[in-house]
Amino acid sequence: MDYVLIAHSILRWAVLLFGLWSLYNALSGTFSKRNYTAGDNRTSLFFMISCDLQLVIGLILYFNGMWFAMMKNNAKEVMHDSVNRFFALEHALMMIIAWLLVHIGRSMLKRAGTDIRKHRLSLVWFGLAILVILAMIPWPFRQPGIARSLFPQF
Repeated sequence: MDYVLIAHSILRWAVLLFGLWSLYNALSGTFSKRNYTAGDNRTSLFFMISCDLQLVIGLILYFNGMWFAMMKNNAKEVMHDSVNRFFALEHALMMIIAWLLVHIGRSMLKRAGTDIRKHRLSLVWFGLAILVILAMIPWPFRQPGIARSLFPQF
């Protein structure tokens, strides 16, 4: 299970990299009114794929770890403890919402007609997803118990 958690911790950097890259492409495309290129599409696809992989690994961690068992057996106690609530409910739920935002954004891009509309849709959907992701990562500056190191300790 430790290797799965390490993979989850490392993969967050790919999610952030492709997410921020997609967001940069959307911003620059919107303000410069440039065409939506194959590179823009590829970057958003990599963002979605990295989110998909992260979700699968996260679900493996959740259902094979202690968080699901804690929620199933002692939901009331979990909800009263901010650290347990964060990992057992908030982190998982909000990351699934971010995953949905990325998938909705990609789906909307396929149907968008103009290039400027594609950039604007990317900006909205991927921007919302990145905000949720950034808010729900257990950064080192978060409260004790939730805070995790930037890079996994091997």
